[in-house]
Order: sequence, then structure tokens, then C-alpha cells
Amino acid sequence: MNSILKKKNISNFIFLIAVAVLLYPPSREWFMRQIAFSPSINNVEDSKKIDTYNWSLKGLNTDSVNFNEFENRVVFVNFWATWCPPCRAEMPMLQELYNDYKDKVKFVFVTSENLNEVNTYFKKENYKLPVYNSTSIPPKLFTETNSIPASYLIDKRGNIIIDKVGSANWNSDKVRTLLDDLLKN
Repeated sequence: MNSILKKKNISNFIFLIAVAVLLYPPSREWFMRQIAFSPSINNVEDSKKIDTYNWSLKGLNTDSVNFNEFENRVVFVNFWATWCPPCRAEMPMLQELYNDYKDKVKFVFVTSENLNEVNTYFKKENYKLPVYNSTSIPPKLFTETNSIPASYLIDKRGNIIIDKVGSANWNSDKVRTLLDDLLKN
């Protein structure tokens, strides 16, 4: 009987620790990073095509642009927020990917937050990603979900090769190989 109580107490203790870890945001982000998988890749034949590139973006820490400047380019678009744990969990992987591909791929990180909120978070975490606010209606495919993070990888022909809702391991070999292939074509 005593050993049953000890096992139950140990189980309860482990459960409480697990709950505490998942409720504490920094540990939750760490946990999400550990279980993040590479995103699924769409076949070009099965992929949706972006309907318009006419989308105004106000640069928060970079120049403002119209998305049509990125037509015929490989583009990575990510909708995110500083208060979103899955968004925060994938940011280190996105920063690493950006560091290696920023001169080849156009990166667009879209938030509804203001410059001060973004700068405070980026300074704390040492991120240097180009962040924008949307000032017009985004392409229709980007509005099919209200969830964040939502990420899209678009090839030079406007095909959405990856559309991922939720955090992912964007710094995986699979994503890097795909980017290299898209840049060649």
C-alpha cells in the first residue's frame, strides 16, 4: 500500500511539473521548438497560385514596399505576433534561415503590432528580420486563416509551395534544399 502511495505521489509531482513547464511561456516556447517538424511541401501541380501581388506593406524596421516588387522572386511570408507562443518558438529558426538566405529570398514578416512592441521584442531576443504592417488587403490565400503563425513559401511563378499554419522547423535541411531548388529554377 505504501509503495502505491509513493508511486501516485511521484506521478502527481511529475504531472504538476509538466503543467508548470507548459504554463511558463519561455519553457513552452522551448518545448514547441523541440517538437517542431519541417513543414509539408506542396507539389507544384497541386499548389495554389497567388491571385495578386498588389498589397501595400508599411515597413516597421525596413522600407515600405508593395508586394508586387517581389513578383518573379522566391518569397517567404510569415504572419506572427510577439504575444504568440508558437510564433516566438519558431523565431530562432526563422532568424537562422533569414541570415543565410536574406540576399536570395524576399522575407516578409507581417504583424498587426506597432514598431515599439516589435523593437522591444527584437532587441531582447537579438532578431533582425524585416517586419511590416499590412496597409491594404492581402492576397486572398493569405486571408483563409485567422491563426498565427501562418507562413507561405512562394516560388518565382507565384505558386504557394508551402502553406503552414502553426510553428515549424524552418531551418531544416528539407526547407534549405527546397529553397536552393526554387532559386535555381
